[in-house]
Amino acid sequence: MREAVFLRQNTEKWQRYETTPAANPDELAARFVELTDDLSFARTFYPDSTTTQYLNALTGKLHQALYKSKKERSNRFGPFWTRELPLLVARSHRQLFWALVFFLVATGIGALSAAYDDTFVRVVLGDQYVNQTLRNIEKGDPMAVYKSQGEGIMFLYITLNNIYVALRTFAMGALLSVGTALSLFQNGVMLGSFQYFFFAKGVGTQSVLTIWIHGTLEISAIVLAGGAGFVMGNSLLFPGTYSRTESFRRGSRDGLKLAIGLVPIFVVAGFLESFVTRHTEMPVAVSLLIIGLSLAFILWYFVYYPLRLQRRLRAES
Repeated sequence: MREAVFLRQNTEKWQRYETTPAANPDELAARFVELTDDLSFARTFYPDSTTTQYLNALTGKLHQALYKSKKERSNRFGPFWTRELPLLVARSHRQLFWALVFFLVATGIGALSAAYDDTFVRVVLGDQYVNQTLRNIEKGDPMAVYKSQGEGIMFLYITLNNIYVALRTFAMGALLSVGTALSLFQNGVMLGSFQYFFFAKGVGTQSVLTIWIHGTLEISAIVLAGGAGFVMGNSLLFPGTYSRTESFRRGSRDGLKLAIGLVPIFVVAGFLESFVTRHTEMPVAVSLLIIGLSLAFILWYFVYYPLRLQRRLRAES
């Protein structure tokens, strides 16, 4: 689209947003989302244009108006989960998508490496874990490792460790996204070799029905943390019309919100791993139900609902 056409289609709307106050906070939020999209388009196709500079300034004004009054939103807990975080997820879908692609590629590399080299699993998972699992398989209980600790201690350790891994994956995005990519690669290779190991030993189906009871939420959250790291790292690489410092400030803030939003998921995943996964004798239907509900939640909250909310706000503006 030529810039003149872009201006003709949107100038009236921008002037109205600039001169006419929003009727309510919802309308203000919708205006901000729409202006953000217009600004992204302008940055892509007219990066050095005065149009981009104008939209950058106008979006900044609406951003200040949207967040300047903390007292209006003394209870931000509900709005954060129902509006702020989903809209941020919608704006970050590109980074989240590439985090998923990178992780899946790494998982495939891990599985192939384990298939072509019997010692690779030991390098990745360690001799102690592999030997213990082999003994458990011989005893007819390949998932016995999940019963080796008390539920409470296991829950605390696993939850804190998973949160640490996710926050580290996010924080490494400050290294121009390379650090986050390396963390995703490491976790993906580990998952691929880990899962292949059980299939190679003839207990693949049992491992899937057991491990993915908690793994569906846990692995999804690690990938999402990688997306948050890319949001921060890409703000340094591609500042657009902002100064690099301002772009990084915005990117790190948005990425941190995404990462913090994953904490409840890790808590639930830790609970499932500690209190539910250990019951390897549970019916297949129950395992499939838990896995299905976990996957449905991830797809709904991080894909469907953010896009639906974004479209609704645009339609109301």
